Amino acid sequence: MNTTLVTAEELEAHLFDRDWCVVDCRHDLMDFEAGWRAYQAGHIPGATFANVEEDLSGEKTGRNGRHPLPKREDLVEVFRDWGIDDDTQIVAYDAHGGQFAVRLWWLARWLGHAKVAVLDGGWQAWLAKTNWSSTALPDRERGSFEARAPLAAVATADEVLAARDDAAALIVDARAPERFAGRVEPIDPVAGHIPGALNRFWQDNLAAKPDGRFKPPQQLSAEFERLLAGRTPAQMVTYCGSGVTSCHHLLAMEHAGLSGARLYAGSWSEWIADPSRPVVRGP
Repeated sequence: MNTTLVTAEELEAHLFDRDWCVVDCRHDLMDFEAGWRAYQAGHIPGATFANVEEDLSGEKTGRNGRHPLPKREDLVEVFRDWGIDDDTQIVAYDAHGGQFAVRLWWLARWLGHAKVAVLDGGWQAWLAKTNWSSTALPDRERGSFEARAPLAAVATADEVLAARDDAAALIVDARAPERFAGRVEPIDPVAGHIPGALNRFWQDNLAAKPDGRFKPPQQLSAEFERLLAGRTPAQMVTYCGSGVTSCHHLLAMEHAGLSGARLYAGSWSEWIADPSRPVVRGP
């Protein structure tokens, strides 16, 4: 059972196993159709396509962020449409260092499904290993997936607000340093970060070699232990712009044996929707 990462070699060996389901999560926050176009041009054989804006997000209200969590029952139906059963090994991939695939990884765990992993190195690693792609749509029977007790924890905006005054709590912003500092804001209408938060860019979880692969678990463990500074993972909440890339930290920590950190799913885009919530700029 793969619960964090899977290699291209492992995936190739199981590609057409009935109990494996590959999901293409390629996406572009500035061009919502880019992922679908990329999928149509070529994808891992047998892979289905996940629309981050629709399949992996819920209804937007204007106050719940850019990628609110879907209803659990709606996500169950999506999984069934993809042919997923209770014993299916899900493998998510993208072409962005796991930036979007981690959302599916976290959501599956939120539904209580442990057999889910991200393809380490993503689309690029697959092509480098196999040079094999397809434009055919998958042909899978509808699955019988059932949700179970969550394996992933959520923090609300009120809990994050309270955590700001708790020395035992740690709030970690996964966005790029320039967005954290409020020097630039390409997506959301307000720049800055949640007061008291620390910044660890999600790309810091990747190896220095620019191939989109994660750092070894021992290295990730050491880095996150320094960030936690004596706290337990359960005392940490992570957020980003909309609750997608912050899942990267949660996967990296799980891979490093540090389980229990929570996701502020609404993240910055939900936080700033209420003008009474404090905002700070600067490093």
